Amino acid sequence: MQNKKNTISANGTQEKENATNGGMQSSQLMKLFENELKDIFWAEKALTKAIPKMIKNATSTELVEALTAHLEETKQQVERLVEVFTIIDKKAIAKKCEAMDGLIKEAGEIMEFCEAGAMCDAGIISAAQKVEHYEIASYGTLRQFASTLGLSDVVSLLETTLEEEKEADARLTEVAESAINVEAAEMEMA
Repeated sequence: MQNKKNTISANGTQEKENATNGGMQSSQLMKLFENELKDIFWAEKALTKAIPKMIKNATSTELVEALTAHLEETKQQVERLVEVFTIIDKKAIAKKCEAMDGLIKEAGEIMEFCEAGAMCDAGIISAAQKVEHYEIASYGTLRQFASTLGLSDVVSLLETTLEEEKEADARLTEVAESAINVEAAEMEMA
């Protein structure tokens, strides 16, 4: 659906301008959507390289399993994002996500700082949950933008990923609470 609104051009004359209320026509919201899509695309691709490092440093079988499962989901999420780019008729281009870059660097520092075992596992969970929360915020926002833009196929894809991120976060909490945090605390007391 399209609305016309009057605007004043640079030379002072009144012109009709197309404003979008949905669809894929160019709008400020669509440009923001595309920019954020490129950002999360970079983030997910970076995570396909960062998660294996977390897996390598984890000692808890439950944590390794949770991270391994989420790595496979992350690979599918990258493919899903390529599908979103295709739907909106844009090339799948990644734009460096400074936030995710910082979170990944922080995860690396945590793994270097913590001693191996439960303490490192607790640190990995902490870092991974920060990543999950960033992704939940990003996908929630993207889903809402897509809804406002009338991109129902995109909404569905983003909703699937959003739910996966929420489930990964819940699984990490479960792993932390089941033993790792207690073991890490006991290490301090010993």
